[in-house]
Amino acid sequence: MDSTAPPPNPNPKDPPSKEHHRDLLNHVEAYLAKRDGVDKLLKISRYATKLILASSLLHSSDPALTRRLKAFESSVGVSRKAFRLGKFVQDLNALRTSDHHQQHRHRLLLSLLAYGGEGLYYFLEQFVWLAKSGLIDPSRARSLQKVSAWAELLGYVGSIALKVGDLRAMAEEETCLSSTLEISELRGVSCAEEEGRLRKLREKKLMKRLSVVQDLADAIMAVDDILDGKSSFSNPILMASAGLLSALISTHKNWLSC
Repeated sequence: MDSTAPPPNPNPKDPPSKEHHRDLLNHVEAYLAKRDGVDKLLKISRYATKLILASSLLHSSDPALTRRLKAFESSVGVSRKAFRLGKFVQDLNALRTSDHHQQHRHRLLLSLLAYGGEGLYYFLEQFVWLAKSGLIDPSRARSLQKVSAWAELLGYVGSIALKVGDLRAMAEEETCLSSTLEISELRGVSCAEEEGRLRKLREKKLMKRLSVVQDLADAIMAVDDILDGKSSFSNPILMASAGLLSALISTHKNWLSC
């Protein structure tokens, strides 16, 4: 037993305001202890700065502030690449631990595409960071970024397809549960367990939809990287907004998972 643990509250009716503050701080600590938690905060900082630079908010400001913001955005971008060193291992583990015998062939292929593409992207990003940091020839960064962007896009295609399939399965389960509850109500029978399952299923379904939106936003940015910002939709405000939206959704998911 932890000897540093606080003693139990002798009066459970006392207002637990301090305990709530401790819980919040513990939640923040757990969030910041995660690699993804800090990475997404950096992502919010970067794309919020990009959005400010792309908008007219600095139209009448001094050029020195613009230069500082550009330097900050570039520095955060390089920092994020360093922060994801070795992250490709989680995709390798996801492929290794997935039950290949229980999956249908098309879902297995989509899993290989999703985890394989994302894993290759994170692996190549390590060398992009080394090139941008000056350890290896910086001229290699451009070609490495192009290949990593293709791998990232393929990963998002597989991920979106998997999540759309999951949403279809959830919709079918939701229909069955709703029908069961309707029949129970007609019979005057209480089904608290089914109601709880339905509520949790709808919450899970909402998070899955948000995850699809996040993947779509990231996929748009990957396409923009592949086309070197020369596509018909390559608008700096649109790209910055897509990045910020993706970062906020991911931050919300990571916060709930802590």
